[in-house]
Order: sequence, then C-alpha cells, then structure tokens
Amino acid sequence: MTLDEERLNRHVQTALNDFGATAHAPLVVIGDELGLYETLADAGPLTSDGLAEETDTAERYVREWLRSQAAGGYVTYDPETDRYSLTPEQAAVLADETSPAFMAGNFGVALSAARIEPRLAEAFRTGEGVGWHEHDDDLFHAIAHSWRPQYAAHLVDDWIPALEGVEETLRAGGRVADVGCGHGASTVLMAEAYPESTFVGIDAHEPSIDAARRRADDAGVADRVDFEVATAKSYDGAAYDFVTTFDAFHDMGDPVGAAAHVRDTLTDDGTWMIVELFANDRVEDNLNPMGRAAYSISTLICTPCALDQEGERVLGAQAGEAGIRDAVTDGGFSRLRRAAETPLNLVFEAKP
Repeated sequence: MTLDEERLNRHVQTALNDFGATAHAPLVVIGDELGLYETLADAGPLTSDGLAEETDTAERYVREWLRSQAAGGYVTYDPETDRYSLTPEQAAVLADETSPAFMAGNFGVALSAARIEPRLAEAFRTGEGVGWHEHDDDLFHAIAHSWRPQYAAHLVDDWIPALEGVEETLRAGGRVADVGCGHGASTVLMAEAYPESTFVGIDAHEPSIDAARRRADDAGVADRVDFEVATAKSYDGAAYDFVTTFDAFHDMGDPVGAAAHVRDTLTDDGTWMIVELFANDRVEDNLNPMGRAAYSISTLICTPCALDQEGERVLGAQAGEAGIRDAVTDGGFSRLRRAAETPLNLVFEAKP
C-alpha cells in the first residue's frame, strides 16, 4: 500500500492537535479552579512569579502552565516583558462566568466523562447502557458550571419572551415544572425572574436534587421552589402552565413516553419549552467543530444514559429539529416550532 505523504502529514497534524487538546483539557480545569484565568484578566499582564504570588500557587508549575496556554492561544505572551495577559475575548471565554461565551466549564465535562473509559469500552462490546449515576461526581458539577452561563444570558431575556404568552403567564403567577433540572441552575434563574410563579425542579439523580435544593436556598427562592426525585415519565403534579427541559430530552431512554407524560401534566393551553444542543438534521451538515464536540459527548454520556433506560428511541445529542419533532409529536403534541437559537442551542416550543 502506497501512502500519500501530504495526506498522511495532514492526518498526523490533526492527531497531534487533538493530542495537545487532550493534554490541555485538565490544565484548563486547573486554571479555572485555581483562579488563574480570572486573576490574569483582573490583574494582568503578569509574569509567572506575579501570577503565582497573586494566586498563592507554585511558580514553577505556573510558568509551565502559562507557556502551554500561550502555545494554545488561550493566553497572550509578550516576549519583551516576559508577561502574560488575556485579551477581552480570551477573558470572555475563560474567565467571565457571566459571559455566554464562557467555555472553561465544558472542559470539566469532557475530563470527568472520560474517567469511566473502561466502563464505556465494555459497553461498546456488550451494547448495554451506562447510567447517569455511574459517572464521576465531578461530571454533574461540571455540567452545571458549563451550562449556567448560557441560561443566565438567554433564558429570561431571549428564550422565554420568544414563546407565545409564556412571559405574561409567569409574571402573573404560573405553575412551572423544570424536568431534568440537574443542579437547578435553570429552575433558580426562572424563580428569581418571576417571583409570582411557583416552580418544581425534577431530576432522577438524587445527589443533583440535593445540590439543587442548596442552590435554591442560597438564592433565597426556596419558599417558591420544590424539588422532586423522579423521571420525566413519572413526576407528580398536573395542570402546569409551563414545562421546561434543558439539554436533557435527548438523554431520555423513552423520549416519546416522556413527551406523553409532559402532555398529560400540562394545561390545555400550556407550553413545553425544549432546549437542545444545536444540530442540523443531516449528518453531513454536522461534520464540523460543534458536531464533533456534541457527537463525542453524546458517545460518552448521552447515548449510554439513554441505553441504560428503556432505550426505545435513543436520540443522541445531535438529533436535530426533525428528530425532536418526531419524538414530541409521537408523544401527543400537535405543534412544535423553533422559537429561538444560539450557536450552541436550539429552543423549541411545543403546544398540545
């Protein structure tokens, strides 16, 4: 077999880039956890000595970390002063948790998901699922850390106003169920924005519900927010005016059954908002950086989770609008429309 040297070199470069990115991921998590990015953004430009002193860390580690960050384009280096800094754009991605461009938390998701690689490899051989609860505990914290900036930036200002009549209902006082709430970031944000409404956060993962209760208590909204350990097909209550599902519908082993239960628990004129990862309907249109990230995370987390449940219709994280529509309408909803979108999310409005 004759190799095309130019093509081979391109593949080697791709693999080298990915190897570097894999080694880089834990360093992003460390920089986030130790406040290295935040300190650079606030106090930079700094030498490695200066950053170590500001963050009470060891200079020799910090020096090597800074050089790796500069090589990857995450930090800016000035060779004349031997100082490092963050541009406003780098800071938005790495240091500002209020920025919708904040991405540092996503590295924690990938890193913690990879910790059960032997279990996932065995699932590849057997076809069995891997339960949400089988993952490292850091995964659940990382998911909350990575998604909250998106919700904080868009949920109240953009997504809910894009829905028909929902904002008015919530301002007047509605009943809301947040299905698949995780650590409750979305639930608490809505409760803070709409003090006349009451909320129930629902998740099948009991440790996440415990964390959500603490989050609601810290935010001062616990008097209007309850949390329930239950699946999307079994949660209690009825006559909800508004049901939400944030980046979780594709994780469900029976999305049609989940949709049917949501339909049963909504008022006749209620609304279900489904927020999903951005995806096109055709595979070839998802073969890009966003698609690679989403398909990879789906292989590590979402697909195994759905297979661990009924696995009747495993959507995966790149189901696209057509896949979501089919599951929702098969579950009894008559209408589904794309109400809003961002580079990372699609926001759907389902009506009975």
